[in-house]
Amino acid sequence: MDFMQYWQISDMVTKTLFFLLLALSILSWVTGIVRVLQSRKLATSVADDLSQQLQAKQADLVGSDAAARRLVTEQTLLKHIGRYRFASERGLPILGTTAAIAPFIGLFGTVWGIFHALHNIGMSGQAGLGQVAGPVGEALIMTGLGIAVAIPAVVFYNLAVRINRRVMYQANDRAHDLLSESAEPVPSSTSPNAGATPVQAVKGNRSNTTDAAVDTQQARHYSSSVAE
Repeated sequence: MDFMQYWQISDMVTKTLFFLLLALSILSWVTGIVRVLQSRKLATSVADDLSQQLQAKQADLVGSDAAARRLVTEQTLLKHIGRYRFASERGLPILGTTAAIAPFIGLFGTVWGIFHALHNIGMSGQAGLGQVAGPVGEALIMTGLGIAVAIPAVVFYNLAVRINRRVMYQANDRAHDLLSESAEPVPSSTSPNAGATPVQAVKGNRSNTTDAAVDTQQARHYSSSVAE
């Protein structure tokens, strides 16, 4: 018996299970390939992207103390690491679900095929090969299809999880480096009053104006004394 003969003797339940396994197989293959490629791309760019995201916050840290810089840095790193984790786990539920339920779908088809074999024996009253060959072959095909769908899903799932662990390791490693760098003082400006408060800046400007006025008065007094 070839596959077409088994297909002709199968009922709607078996055909529904077959199309369900076929859809799960296509979905797991497409999801697995896309997930692995995206995870590998993310693993090569996560460290540099995290540094760029933190550099965008440097303008807000100018003139801040060490505690404020550390707080802003931690919040930025945690937010982007959470986004990387969410992006790296897309598609994994599909792979995990396919790997978990595909063997049971095939097992259900196996039980249904054995039921057909027993039903044929009961209807004919004979336990010959002709009565059980077709349903048993149908049961074995469904078992093989369930296993064939589950194995690639498991492989893609484990491969994607392994790459995602590397992504998180590189992200956390770069985050610790950036967090330690945030403790260093941030250069604010070249102006002498750039890091001062508004009151200190006004006092500094007033003192500079007073010193200039005193120098002008001393110059005038010296000129008048020379003229006399």
